Amino acid sequence: MKFGAVAARFALVVSCALAMVAPAQARFWQCAPYAREISGVEIFGNAHTWWGQASGKYERGHAPQEGAVLSFAATSKMRLGHVAMVSKVVSEREVLLTHANWSRRGGIERDVRAIDVSPAGDWTEVKVWFGPVGGLGTSAYPTNGFIYAKHAPRATELNAPLVIVKTDPPAPMPGGGGVQSAQARIVVALND
Repeated sequence: MKFGAVAARFALVVSCALAMVAPAQARFWQCAPYAREISGVEIFGNAHTWWGQASGKYERGHAPQEGAVLSFAATSKMRLGHVAMVSKVVSEREVLLTHANWSRRGGIERDVRAIDVSPAGDWTEVKVWFGPVGGLGTSAYPTNGFIYAKHAPRATELNAPLVIVKTDPPAPMPGGGGVQSAQARIVVALND
């Protein structure tokens, strides 16, 4: 067998091996699992359910913060909603987002521009950078607001009884011989 034939077979075997390895390393990302992985917000399910699920678990609001997840409302074009993490706050009406499955199916985009176009300046409507046009898209998308990555107190923690330990002052010993040790008693005050 000639050297050229051996080299051709070797190249064919290597290219077949690489073709089999590449798909295993490539990952098709949906927005929700990707946002969960990069933000630490532990919510599961489709993006349009995140805002409701965050109630009582995470603080929510309408001011952008780095690391927060921007929750997009479901629309006729985006039936499952969308979630994206704020990677940087540029100004009170502009942020950079990191998210998946927006411009390219399954693809990840880092630090793409999003601006608040809501009339009240409360981030209830945004425009987001869109790869195929190389800038802000022409569509504006309704949002629910931001889910902040730090945990809010759970409702059960807020409703738990408040326990106060009170120490009675030392009592004098009979006959003037010093003081008895202080005794602790537990007073339970229930929250209203």
